[in-house]
Amino acid sequence: MTEFLDTGVPDSPVRLVLAHGAGGAMTSSFLETIAALLANRGIAVTRFEFAYMAARRTGGKRRPPPRAELLVPEYRSAVEEVRQRLAKGQELLIGGKSMGGRVASLLADELFTEGRISGLVCLGYPFHPPGKPDHLRTEHLIDLKTPALIVQGERDPFGSRAEVEQMALSPSIRVHWAGDGDHDLGPRGGKGFTRRGNLEAAADAVANFAKSLDQATAGTGSGSGKRRGSSQTAIRMAPAAPARTWNRRSKPQP
Repeated sequence: MTEFLDTGVPDSPVRLVLAHGAGGAMTSSFLETIAALLANRGIAVTRFEFAYMAARRTGGKRRPPPRAELLVPEYRSAVEEVRQRLAKGQELLIGGKSMGGRVASLLADELFTEGRISGLVCLGYPFHPPGKPDHLRTEHLIDLKTPALIVQGERDPFGSRAEVEQMALSPSIRVHWAGDGDHDLGPRGGKGFTRRGNLEAAADAVANFAKSLDQATAGTGSGSGKRRGSSQTAIRMAPAAPARTWNRRSKPQP
């Protein structure tokens, strides 16, 4: 049974589903912070865990994550559960931190073509394993059709700015660079950037990306794929609501 963690106003114009990275749970400090920042910018966030990570909470053996491709069915199932609870007219984006974003990217075009999502957000995409720049994980990104935003640290060992800017990526992909950021967007001291500032800027980039999609897609439900000239719905600044957990057998808890 998948457990979800919601942050933000339930009827926000946009909801973003986020999966965790390979080693960090959905309650990692990074995801806790980014979820709160996005909620403050009018984006509702729903987090979930893949089964291998959820098992660790119940004392299960600490196992390495399965291959990203094998996690795609779990992500698809999570999206379907979230879609059943979408507010009327609410747009749905999918994404995640590192591995979670990669899994979402493998599924994105299928869901986008079906009109089930409006876009993709990857926070620290693992373009390649650290120290192995020739082992690229980008083949499906070359022809990606889904509107996508990748938020990446300039010196991320999974894909630095110097490396990524030389890669062939789909024109549907935008990249926001976190100044001197590592895989968690954190900069080194004395470089003119702060972790908080980079996270705030990342949240701004996601909000602006979501707003641009809202202006381009019809508001008849998430990811309809129909075009329109303008939108009357704007991403609004709002106080973050407390996080709420739920699963398919229960209503969200306050």
